[in-house]
Amino acid sequence: MGYLPFFVKNWRFLTFGLLLTLCSSFGQTFFIGVYGAEIRDAFSLTHGDFGLIYSAATLANAVCLIWLGRKLDDVDLKRYAVLVSVALVAACFLMGAVPAAIFLFVAIFGLRLTGQGLMGHVAFTTMARYFGSERGKAVGIATLGKAGGQTFLPIVAVLLMTTVGWRASWLIFGAVLALILVPLVLWLLGDYAERHARLGKETAAPTDGSAPDRHQWSRAEVLRHPRFYLMLPAVLAPSFATTGIIFHQVHLVQSKGWSLTWFATCFIAFGVISLITSLATGSVVDRAGARFLLPYYLVPLGLALLALAFFDHPIVALVFMVGYGITAGARNTIVNTLWAEIYGVIHLGAIRAVVQSAMVVSSGLAPVAFGFLIDGGVTIEAIAVASLSLLVVGTALAWFAVSDVKPATSP
Repeated sequence: MGYLPFFVKNWRFLTFGLLLTLCSSFGQTFFIGVYGAEIRDAFSLTHGDFGLIYSAATLANAVCLIWLGRKLDDVDLKRYAVLVSVALVAACFLMGAVPAAIFLFVAIFGLRLTGQGLMGHVAFTTMARYFGSERGKAVGIATLGKAGGQTFLPIVAVLLMTTVGWRASWLIFGAVLALILVPLVLWLLGDYAERHARLGKETAAPTDGSAPDRHQWSRAEVLRHPRFYLMLPAVLAPSFATTGIIFHQVHLVQSKGWSLTWFATCFIAFGVISLITSLATGSVVDRAGARFLLPYYLVPLGLALLALAFFDHPIVALVFMVGYGITAGARNTIVNTLWAEIYGVIHLGAIRAVVQSAMVVSSGLAPVAFGFLIDGGVTIEAIAVASLSLLVVGTALAWFAVSDVKPATSP
């Protein structure tokens, strides 16, 4: 089935996933990083200080995700999604009203947990869980929201920041989300009960006592298997590299002699490219399998880091965003379908919670590590080369890990 008839048939549930990935932008580094200079000035923080607060909040988020993410396997999806939405609204309001650096930690923790963590976790887990053989297209469509947020929200943030100030812009975001997010979530999940009942029948054990068609791995089984740890570096390396660079984007543009407005504008190219790549990869995943694509999706980002390391012309910002966008778009589909493809869907929330937590740890370590490197005089070019080396290692391990893997096999 092509994308258009697939969307027409499942438009409400797919729009739910798209909406949540869009709203996850408010907790993502690419968005919060736009406010980096203003926040540091407001609280007299160095690059390292702000990176430390950000990383500490992100790491605390990772700990919570392991437990909260697993609850998606047990709690009604409507209730879960509404609670996450309300918490995101509260975090936006807190960010706009934060009076001191100690509360800045709490605000960032809230944004990272609800936005970067749970919004994306809910969206991608449900798309991979409920769409079976067409989960690649479902995840690809859901990432349209993420791509849209990456494309337009940095520019919106810059415009609001220059007109009403950084605090007021967060209050505006909170008010808009409060008015539209929860009602939309409830409406879009109107047919969820029927879909969930159908999944229950499809995954139920045979009544004749025979073995099920697919082994549904538990989280404990996954964590005991070495292949999981061989695949993980390819999943985590781009998160670490790009989070560190995008979080310190103000320093990046200053060291390269670019303007922040130009860099924010380049997110348009990033969003468009990642969107196209997500959709294209979705169809390939449905035909060939995510496991076969995993070792190769880091190559475009590696080339983008090479450009960043050796060239200073403003066009390099665009080149970086294009390479980053290709890898990010492919990753959205490949990584978010990989776990269901290999391990099954019954315990997908628990399995993805571990992966998401590891990704949060990876992204949480990057701002403080890069911040102290910058404070210590390490150039952005040297950081780009070091990041590239991580991608090379991740690619090699992924190739070895998936060379003989079969979908949903018994441990």
